[in-house]
Amino acid sequence: MTVNPSRATIAKSLDDAKLSVFHLKAAVTAGAGFFTDSYDLNVIGTVTLLITPQFHLGSGQVAMLTSSTLLAVAVGAMFFGRLGDLLGRRRVYGLEAVLMITGALVSALAPNFVVLLVGRLVLGIGIGGDYPASGVIMTEYANARNRGRLVGLTFIFYVFGQVSAYLVSLLVVAVGVPDDLAWRLILGLGVLPSLLVLHQRRHMPESPRWTAHSGDPARAARDLAAFAQLTVTPEPTRQPLQPSDHQPDRPSAPERAHVGRAAAAELSKRRLLSTLAGTAGSWFFYNVAVYGINVSQPLLLKNIVPHATMVTNLALNAVLVVCFSLSGGILGVVALDRLPRRTQQAAGFGLCALAMTLITVVPGLSATVLPFAVTFGLSLFGSIFGPNYTTMLIAAESYPTPVRSTFHGLSSGIAKVGAFTGALVVPLILAGGGLRIVTLIAAVCFLAGTATTFLVREPGGRTLEDVGEALALTPSAPREDVLSV
Repeated sequence: MTVNPSRATIAKSLDDAKLSVFHLKAAVTAGAGFFTDSYDLNVIGTVTLLITPQFHLGSGQVAMLTSSTLLAVAVGAMFFGRLGDLLGRRRVYGLEAVLMITGALVSALAPNFVVLLVGRLVLGIGIGGDYPASGVIMTEYANARNRGRLVGLTFIFYVFGQVSAYLVSLLVVAVGVPDDLAWRLILGLGVLPSLLVLHQRRHMPESPRWTAHSGDPARAARDLAAFAQLTVTPEPTRQPLQPSDHQPDRPSAPERAHVGRAAAAELSKRRLLSTLAGTAGSWFFYNVAVYGINVSQPLLLKNIVPHATMVTNLALNAVLVVCFSLSGGILGVVALDRLPRRTQQAAGFGLCALAMTLITVVPGLSATVLPFAVTFGLSLFGSIFGPNYTTMLIAAESYPTPVRSTFHGLSSGIAKVGAFTGALVVPLILAGGGLRIVTLIAAVCFLAGTATTFLVREPGGRTLEDVGEALALTPSAPREDVLSV
């Protein structure tokens, strides 16, 4: 099967394009969304410490507050992921930014726990929509040679958001802002990057790959010329080849084609389900462990240093994130497109599993601050170096263009169900069973993430069309836009 030359020309122009200002601008625009996502998700651990005495929260309410946003993220990812394929990537790009702004404002101004919870739910739906919107549109803008680094560059902003969450929280508390105002200020500052995201995304074009697959390659070419300075001339549509004469005792060419298409569709369906198990499964296990630990990171350190002041706790968290998460994020971007995606993901999972196992089986590591901080920091490094990038990247690369957003949304939505589970359960386990039970569960999840990684075929070094064609559920019959050979 040979795809319509017009679509193929658009795809080849994008794949072969030299790295340009357009790519960097698109990466920063998508990255600003991930920055906002990360900031809003990571400040809740500090906010919980500040708000608990004011609203007299019980352990169940604390668990609900830290996890409810993540459940909303799952809903938003699946819903907006599907809309991204039906309406286009760009249309959801701005709508989810509006939801993030609204949710952040409602959260910051909440007069009670119920309103705060509603604000976090609205915020979570917007964040969920940002995962397939930003991840997919950047993947489709990128050229083939630098696709991993460009998508990785967008997601390193997630690390910047995590660092900012702890530094902003530390600054607000350290300067003496009263607790009842400090948490509102911390949450309210999340509105600022959301406003920047909304402004920038109004000027971005629709994904040319989606536009071409939707039947308008000429418009895709105009968008490329206007925004990326790529001159593309779509080739005229060719008529399908006519079937040749056949022997009466053999199936006709259309009959053979029908049987072949049916067999290919069934094979593709199994491959699609296997790929979904790999992209969603590895991301799910990763999020159970990481969100369970990271969202409750201030509580974990409080468990190690129970008499530390709020400022000391926040300072320790900030040091860990800067020393380990940021360095892992930088080295992870450098490794993308140099290492196979699956290798990088498995290496990160392995380092995380090792760190969590050491904390579980070596009692002294959880008894003093420095050994615990270093070992825990290694898990932060491994997490950011590998699966932090690759779970999102592989999910964006592994599906055909017409359903890429849908299945990326499914993968990230299922992953956020894992995040919800981890964030809901970890504070309860930490309070009842202690730190070592938490790290044991995390180690098992990281090992499960390693295993499911290899259910996905390696997408690195291949074009998106090459990867997606093997998973096409309905191989096209001879039509005006398809050539049969």
